[in-house]
This record gives sequence, structure tokens and C-alpha cells, in this order.
Amino acid sequence: MIDGQVLVIPAVVLALAVAIIGHEIMHGWVAYRYGDTTAKSLGRLSINPIVHIDPIGTIAVPALLYFSGAPFLFGWAKPVPVDINTVTRNGGYGAAIAVALAGITYNLILAVLAATFMPLVAHPESLTTAFIDIFLYQLVVINVILAVFNLWPIPPLDGAMALRYFASWMGWHRLAGWIEQVYPYGMILLIVVIATPVGNYLFQPAGWLLNLIL
Repeated sequence: MIDGQVLVIPAVVLALAVAIIGHEIMHGWVAYRYGDTTAKSLGRLSINPIVHIDPIGTIAVPALLYFSGAPFLFGWAKPVPVDINTVTRNGGYGAAIAVALAGITYNLILAVLAATFMPLVAHPESLTTAFIDIFLYQLVVINVILAVFNLWPIPPLDGAMALRYFASWMGWHRLAGWIEQVYPYGMILLIVVIATPVGNYLFQPAGWLLNLIL
């Protein structure tokens, strides 16, 4: 009998790669639709995972979370470069918000699609179907967690960027300026939030979404 971990580990790795790499590509693709060729010219709209791998976010953090028995996994790929000034000039702040939320939209759509196909392999009869079953389940979980995490209004997460562009659109310059000022300290703030009970509350919507989707 084959240890389940033989299937789980590659399924998790593949699902995480599809989730975070696709997330970044979507930022660049939507920006390209608004005339920004930065990501395309640098080869960052490619599905080749090598060009998107971030040693810390794509490998070290997910591995640490997995082997430490964390209740969830998340990570990030190398950010796709976007010239938001070009996007805003061509499509306004609405386009900038669309670019900011493109990755989250991708993650949520992928989670729903994966959940839709799960019943087809609900009773796996071979190693292949068992792997697909695990892979689809991990796609749902990882994409929902990534979507919720990235919606947090903490720079440099997508939710903060979308809020910043919306604030500029509405003329709320003080709020937009405050988000810009917080940006250099965003990673420290994120670590503090994740390491404290506040993170548990902010992740609660992921549980609600998973219950709904699954």
C-alpha cells in the first residue's frame, strides 16, 4: 500500500504553483489589456514556472508551513511588474483596480471550477484519480486562502492596492497617502498580524467560503 503522502505532497506543490503563478500572470495579463507591455516584454506572461519562482515565497514559506503542520498553506510568486501609470492613463482608476484584483479573481474562479469537478473523482479507483481528487481539493483550499489573504488591506497585498486606487478615484487623498506611507512597513505589519490572534479573525472568511464552495 502506498503512503498517502506520496500523493499529497506533489498534489500540494502542483496546486500551490498553479494558484500563485496564475495569480501573478493575471496581474500582468490584465495590465496588458490596458496597454501596459511591461510584463509581456520581460517574459512574465509565460506559464513557465521558472520565471515566476521566488525562493522565499514559492519554496521556503510553503515548505515551512507544510512541515511544521500549519493548518493552511500560502505563498507567493515573484511579483509581475506593472506600469500602473500606463494602466491608469488608458483605463482610469477602474482599470488600476481591475489589475489589483485580477489575481484574487483568478484564485476564486479556479477554486469554484476545482470544486465543480471534484464530484467526478469523489470515489477514486486508481492512483491517477486519487491524485486528481487530492489535487482538486488542494486547489480549492489554497486558492480560497490566497484570495482572502490578498484581500487584506495591508500593503503590499492586492486589497491595499485596490483600496488605494479606489481612494484616489474618489478623491480620498488622505487615505491614499496613508496607504502609501504604510507600504514600506507592510511586510513587518503582515508578520505581526499573522503571528497574533488578529490573523485568525482575518482568515475566518476563508473558512466561510470553503464551507460554501465545498
